[in-house]
Amino acid sequence: MPTMSPRRVVLPLLVALALVPGVLSPDVRGKAVPVPVKVAAVVPQVWPDPRPVPESEPEDPPVDRRRLTAKVRRYLAARPGRVSITVEDLHTGRVFRFASGRILPTASVAKVGILMALLVEERWARLPRSVRRDAEVMIKVSDNKAADRLWERIGRDAGLTRVGKRFGLRSTTAVPGMCVDLYCWGITRTTTDDQVRLLKYLPKMKDGAVVRRLMRQVVPEQKWGVSAGACAGERVALKNGWLKHVANDLWAINSVGLIADRYAVAVLTEDNATSEAGIAKVEGLVKRVLAGFRSCPAKPRG
Repeated sequence: MPTMSPRRVVLPLLVALALVPGVLSPDVRGKAVPVPVKVAAVVPQVWPDPRPVPESEPEDPPVDRRRLTAKVRRYLAARPGRVSITVEDLHTGRVFRFASGRILPTASVAKVGILMALLVEERWARLPRSVRRDAEVMIKVSDNKAADRLWERIGRDAGLTRVGKRFGLRSTTAVPGMCVDLYCWGITRTTTDDQVRLLKYLPKMKDGAVVRRLMRQVVPEQKWGVSAGACAGERVALKNGWLKHVANDLWAINSVGLIADRYAVAVLTEDNATSEAGIAKVEGLVKRVLAGFRSCPAKPRG
């Protein structure tokens, strides 16, 4: 603020300002003007749609979508089957999509949506112990019977549709009726874009931390997929799905999750000859696409 000449300071005016409630704030010309203190009701902001928080991270390169798409196509050339992938950086808003509008079955990836639908209606701490146990084994060990019970609790397909509308899902549809093995929630149709939309809501949900915690505690033998794109030391919250089609004996192999609570990743694949081939395909895709977003720090020598 520029220094004011003593000749311009009027003592009575200063006394008057001191007696008026308020604070001094610089105006557009740099002079101090009194601003009355107003007391108003605090109205919480409502965010209808989670948006990425921009961060100044100059080391993050822009995603070269054309180059990355060509890289994905080359990788898939010798790997038949339908594939879709979406990756979004929740810090910067950078995103990559490949066939992201392709509608494919969820398999057990749907269990994340089932749990989110449950926790939208009921708080985790108030759930009966048996229901919390079902939620835990449904996510951590992919228990289908537990998923069936929670499917009934949320109102079957209507419950999943309801949460889909709440979270802005555009292409996810559930099959009505009671479950016969996983042929109800497991053949929900979805897109990788919709699955990333779900993942983006987890930090906004009151009990979203519970969902992420359970996804981080998936048993080791089921921690394939999205985790292939993590750098050393990064936490990964994921849920995988696998389903063998009776009609043709081919596999749907899927993986969705969060890497370091920053990268939301969804991969859906179908028509894999074996589950092992599908898993290898998913992990190869995740590694290649994440490499287009960042480089992992070099491991120290010695």
